[in-house]
Amino acid sequence: MRRFYKGSDLSRVLSVVEMAALARHRLPEFAWEYLAGGAENEQTLRCNETDFAAHRLTSHTLVANHPPALASSLVGSASALPMMIGPTGFNGMLWPQADIALAKAASAKKIPFCLSTVSNESMEQVRSEVEDLDFWFQLYGLKNSALNDALLARAKAVEVNTLVITSDALVVGNREWDRRNFAKPRQLTWRNKVDVLRHPQWIRRVMLPNGLPTMGNLNPYLPANEQSALGAIKFIQAQLDTLLDWEKVARIRDQWPGKLILKGVLHPDDAIHAQQLGFDGVVVSNHGGRQLDGALSSIAALPAIAAAVGGEMDLLLDSGVRRGSDIAKAAALGVQGVMLGRATLFGVAAGGELGATRVLDILEEELQRCLNLMGVQRLAELSSQHIY
Repeated sequence: MRRFYKGSDLSRVLSVVEMAALARHRLPEFAWEYLAGGAENEQTLRCNETDFAAHRLTSHTLVANHPPALASSLVGSASALPMMIGPTGFNGMLWPQADIALAKAASAKKIPFCLSTVSNESMEQVRSEVEDLDFWFQLYGLKNSALNDALLARAKAVEVNTLVITSDALVVGNREWDRRNFAKPRQLTWRNKVDVLRHPQWIRRVMLPNGLPTMGNLNPYLPANEQSALGAIKFIQAQLDTLLDWEKVARIRDQWPGKLILKGVLHPDDAIHAQQLGFDGVVVSNHGGRQLDGALSSIAALPAIAAAVGGEMDLLLDSGVRRGSDIAKAAALGVQGVMLGRATLFGVAAGGELGATRVLDILEEELQRCLNLMGVQRLAELSSQHIY
């Protein structure tokens, strides 16, 4: 793998796994563990990938290999591919202005991009830098309703068309790697400080001249002495509404005029409830294995949810997507597309916008090849009959 490390030609990276190896090489250990780690024993983190591998694809031979049609509608958004870049936080720790780099990569591929509440770049900065963007925004349920209202008003002002409510992180998961890396809150151990010094290029890119980036969406609401990324993390953890329930979520549905999606669904009853409340779609997700360890993998949870609401509302899936064949499997089991989290973060950590775009190119090429080898000419042809 070392042949990828010293060069800048990302075209030599041929898979998401190779991009992850390059990202790990370029990041300090604490940043890599933030990007790649899961909760507790990381059972769910591992199953997100191994359960994809357990599904086998059926195929038909002697089907003309025309370029397959990959366009999809993702909760009403026309997307050139059955994928989008999902919401992830603290990306500026991986690459300068990483949120804008991800948005530009999504715009270039004509797929949607979703910005997190805890992004380093504000929604106004992203819209200013990337005007031609199918722009989604992810909202955590916060205790301060005025803060929720302010974020929604700003999202409307920058023409966000789809709101994603994350429901599975009201209590932060037990991420032991994170606790090990810090001697006390917001202060790295000496071992990690020494490791950071071994990554001068990361220091030059990310830390100079002003240190870690701030949280753009939250800066207006932070105390003057806490306007830093670490201060914002402390703030958002204190603000998470641990009492968020269906009644409170229904009020957000009443406030938001655009498309509304519930992210963090693993049980068909919850998908049915969301559909009854007027949600336009759900994201089958276990938060990348970072919350409830031992939870179902997303691909394992999908069939029951698709049976419950498939055809009545759009389904997306995240967690564990590493190959184009994973996207084909998820589509065959009922989703309109996948939200990419770690896959495109590996790219942005390795090479900014170019790295993220390279990951999207790899997944597109793999998906095209997969469908050709299956004898499928259109994404819409996929069904559960293609899964063995």
